[in-house]
Amino acid sequence: MLIPLSNEPRDYAWGSPTLIPALQGRAPDGTPEAEIWFGDHPGDPSLVEDGSGRTLDALLDDRGEQPLPYLLKVLAAASSLSIQAHPSKTQAVDGFAREEAAGIARGAADRTYRDDNHKPEIIVALSDVFRALVGLRPLVQTRRLVAALGDGPGPTALAQHLDGDGDDDAAALRATLAWVLSGQAQAEVDDIISSVMDAADAEFSDEIAVLRRIAADFPGDPGVVVALLMNLVQLRRGEAVFAPAGVLHAYQDGLGVELMAASDNVLRGGLTPKHVDVAELLRIVDTTAAAPPLVRPQQVDGIAVFDVGIPDFRLTRIAPRAGEPHTVAVAGPTIALVTGGRVEVSAGAASRTLSPGQAVFLTPDETALQVAGSGEVYIAQPGVA
Repeated sequence: MLIPLSNEPRDYAWGSPTLIPALQGRAPDGTPEAEIWFGDHPGDPSLVEDGSGRTLDALLDDRGEQPLPYLLKVLAAASSLSIQAHPSKTQAVDGFAREEAAGIARGAADRTYRDDNHKPEIIVALSDVFRALVGLRPLVQTRRLVAALGDGPGPTALAQHLDGDGDDDAAALRATLAWVLSGQAQAEVDDIISSVMDAADAEFSDEIAVLRRIAADFPGDPGVVVALLMNLVQLRRGEAVFAPAGVLHAYQDGLGVELMAASDNVLRGGLTPKHVDVAELLRIVDTTAAAPPLVRPQQVDGIAVFDVGIPDFRLTRIAPRAGEPHTVAVAGPTIALVTGGRVEVSAGAASRTLSPGQAVFLTPDETALQVAGSGEVYIAQPGVA
């Protein structure tokens, strides 16, 4: 079966008032529109457009199908999301069991593990530029950035923590995060933020501009200093970045297609009024300093496959041209989302012509999807186990 899906945008404060309306070809109403969810996640399941009034989770339950292992989103950011990292599968199982045993309500504000799943995620830029902070920057570069902030007490203290006790950069970064988020370094945090506002450095001009905007949105937040330690990624349309378990990330601005494992497990590291569990974040965070984990798709016959090697999801992009249809093999429950032009998607005898922002669901019994027309479509399905 091929079934149209719909959902309403979520109005998180960081959302853009214009990017999703522009994608869908409608006038903005001035409210922030942050995400549209395509999937069966109980927090906001998609509506099944078959006249039944059901949501996708109800449809799957009625068919005796398992819940989707992934959640597909259109994400539109106008300001920084919270800095966050997600646990591995093993960490999630252990953490969920621990909080269940402690009797912490799953909806409690201080609950960390709301399920027992991991939450790796990939995002592909739809806008001309999509900015994100992803992973911890190599320390040789971060030390140059800190030096550009001058010799005030805050930058000096930060530089000392980053030096650590030897050559173990990961240990130095973990200790630095612990210090910044301890609640005992606010004077130094404030001085570092003040130094950022006054800094000028050609090598890090883009980073400083992003940090200034974050500091204006989150005055005095220690997350500004955490952000200072992270890689700035500036994706062009069609480029992607992956956030595996433990990797800190915070999307900044732009429009993208995001695909993630179906989980609500988030460990925050600042830039949020929500609960920050510093001890648990430090336990699961990967403090390896490295270049950001960019994803270069495999190109096969005009089809781009973003496969990050996990069983929960795989993302495919097709840009069909008039008179050049494509057939894509699919395995398991599949969602196709159009992000440009007008695209006809077909499975068996059923077909739909979709405009940007519209999606369809293919039930697991379908094995192939045909794509025709002129535009762009993203296809989400389970990964290869």
